[in-house]
Amino acid sequence: MRLLIQRVRRASVTIDGTLHSSIGAGLLLLVGIEEADTQEDIDYLAGKASRLRVFDDEAGVMNLDVRQTAGELLVVSQFTLHASTRKGNRPSYFRAACEAFARPMYERFVAALAAASGRPVRTGEFGADMAVELVNDGPVTIWIDSKNKE
Repeated sequence: MRLLIQRVRRASVTIDGTLHSSIGAGLLLLVGIEEADTQEDIDYLAGKASRLRVFDDEAGVMNLDVRQTAGELLVVSQFTLHASTRKGNRPSYFRAACEAFARPMYERFVAALAAASGRPVRTGEFGADMAVELVNDGPVTIWIDSKNKE
């Protein structure tokens, strides 16, 4: 499972020209799921994201997490996080999980993130063609892969 986390001033998801969800200051999490992912991956990433100290404290040092700042959370599924560009110029998505596996994993991740953070979690719509808008704050963008814990 992969997360691309962006600290945002605001973010939103629009589907078919209609605003689906939006947040103010907080984290936008793009989530990619592969067939090898398990509940362990979900728990690891939900915990890591909720405890990630990327918000400034009184001294201007990134020392606070989303829970401490009462930040908002927006989770969007994104199978392209598992793109392989090793061969040729057209990305392959063979590692991305099929919808039957990925959708329930995505829903479990959203629930786990809400539990770990103690914050409500807004979402995109799984499998939809979404327009995601954001104002990256910092910019702060962090990549976490549950199979490659750095």
